Amino acid sequence: CQVQIDGKDIRDYKIDSLRGQISIVLQDSVLFGATVRDNIAYGSLNATDAEIEQAARLANAHDFIMELPDGYDTLMSERGVTLSGGQRQRIAIARAAVRKAPIVILDEPTVGLDNKSEKAVNDALARLTKHSTTFLITHDLRVCKDFDQILYIANGHIQEQGTHAELMRLSQQYAALYQMQVAVDPTPSFPISI
Repeated sequence: CQVQIDGKDIRDYKIDSLRGQISIVLQDSVLFGATVRDNIAYGSLNATDAEIEQAARLANAHDFIMELPDGYDTLMSERGVTLSGGQRQRIAIARAAVRKAPIVILDEPTVGLDNKSEKAVNDALARLTKHSTTFLITHDLRVCKDFDQILYIANGHIQEQGTHAELMRLSQQYAALYQMQVAVDPTPSFPISI
């Protein structure tokens, strides 16, 4: 199996160059004991205040940031424990947005959020991923229906690959797990079309 970016083998890229092209939003985002501004700017250390605010607006974070005691200059506790899970995720999305990377990796970004926070995060993710190549790592197959390509991985190996329709028609593992998940709860927790 070979991974390519714009037709070029990923191994031909320098690691720093490759990292500069990728933004990541994790399930449990890492925030630092620094200001909100610095936490967002960590995605792009040369970001201007205007770029930081623009990224925060894209991430549905600007309004709650402005309600903090010192706005963007509010000092956050380590790991952002004084913020809600949805607020932490939106700071992480702003960090990814300020980077303006053409590749975005999302690792279960809405797990554990309440409905209101999940909607705000989903809306932000839709804007973040609108013009990027997006990889979504998820156990919830219900969210994959509109994706261009799905890789079903088990035991560390790609077991099946294709669109949702192809996998439902031709696969066994993906189709069985999808049907089981839909039977339990037909509503995906991450209804975003990427």
